[in-house]
Amino acid sequence: MNDYGHLPIPICVILLFLLSGYLSLYIALFTTALSRFRPVNASYLLLIPVLWVAAEYLRSFLFTGFPWELLGHSQFNILPVIQLSDITGVYGISFLIALVNAAVFLIGLCLSGKNGHGSLLVSKKTAAVSAGVTTLCLCLVISYGYIRISKIDYLKSVAKTKKITVVQGNVDQSLKWKTSYQLETINKYMGLSFSALEDKPELIVWPETATPFYFLHKYEKKLSTIVQKGIKKTGSWFLIGSPAGVVEGGSEKHFNSAYLLDPEGNNIGRYDKVHLVPYGEYVPLRKLFPFVDKLVVGIGDFSSGTKGSTISWNNLKLGVQICFEIIFPDLARAAVKNGADILINITNDAWFGRTSAPYQHLSMTIFRAVENRKALVRCANTGISCFVGPSGRISSVTSLYSDEFVTHNVPVMKTEPTLYTRFGDIFAIICTAAASILLALKYFKRFQ
Repeated sequence: MNDYGHLPIPICVILLFLLSGYLSLYIALFTTALSRFRPVNASYLLLIPVLWVAAEYLRSFLFTGFPWELLGHSQFNILPVIQLSDITGVYGISFLIALVNAAVFLIGLCLSGKNGHGSLLVSKKTAAVSAGVTTLCLCLVISYGYIRISKIDYLKSVAKTKKITVVQGNVDQSLKWKTSYQLETINKYMGLSFSALEDKPELIVWPETATPFYFLHKYEKKLSTIVQKGIKKTGSWFLIGSPAGVVEGGSEKHFNSAYLLDPEGNNIGRYDKVHLVPYGEYVPLRKLFPFVDKLVVGIGDFSSGTKGSTISWNNLKLGVQICFEIIFPDLARAAVKNGADILINITNDAWFGRTSAPYQHLSMTIFRAVENRKALVRCANTGISCFVGPSGRISSVTSLYSDEFVTHNVPVMKTEPTLYTRFGDIFAIICTAAASILLALKYFKRFQ
């Protein structure tokens, strides 16, 4: 907010605390709800994970939603565990972690001889049942994981592949939108793309807003032509991130978009970002707060695209997700339901600097591939760029803040839709409904 939004430090601190305070409300909601159920007994084994998942699910959509680093995302590199997400989504993994912790809590109380909330001691029977149930659940989940990995790996081995290159231009965010740096940015991406031709890619992907101007806009013809001529020289297909200005209904709308260009440089299709970043791509409640502006350089507010839209490419469909759209599982799911064969995430994580955030962003990306059993291509301006297999394996990972390109054979998975693709967050909805019913019963019982 300070480096790129140029907000004063005191304002940045206040906003940081407001965001942290807001997110902490969901943990407060969980602990407050849990405290209504006394005494501590065997019911806590299911009560804790159910209430936790309900709180996480609410966080995923209230006030536009912010499901950043849910509990389940912590297991992104434990492949046998995360295979469950093709049924339950990431919420099933959160449930499992909370279940294990609930069991440890109950066993700990039993062994310590202490009680919870001033209630009766936790019995040895309760502790034993908790340990047994949790162990059984873990065994079932891990067994399912290994079975699914084996099957998906086989299907991947016999699937057709497309050779795709991701180009990581590593453009400094402080220079990105300066008009004097536009041509240098274009030359940088084109130079890396020409170097990648030795890999003979069928598609070259550039990250979010790789062109720091409104591509194909009537006022940006010169820069747009330079890009198109460069693409024509490569003779390859390109997917490039760029702002878009489109006249609709007599007025111009602006989108954060991805363009698919054929080997002649012609525009074949465009995806417009659906889930916009508050105060980054639009200002919520602008009429009430006219003094608040966006942190991202641009012309006016961006508009949203159509959920689930895909781009057709060589008899395939590409499901594009721009920036933090990838943390919202329903967007990737909608694209796959609409026929997406490959998921592509283009992003610009330069905003995060050398913090843990680029790694966190990547960890959430893994689940979109596993949930829908589709290969995922990730292209980031400053990293981390990589390829994710349908079982969650990460390949060809780039370093942060490096100028490079990587090429990979991406499998085109033609499998039946997963339970998660078909039914979405039904598991989380069931947990939320169960939590609501239990709390309602407690509330009414209190006044009887």
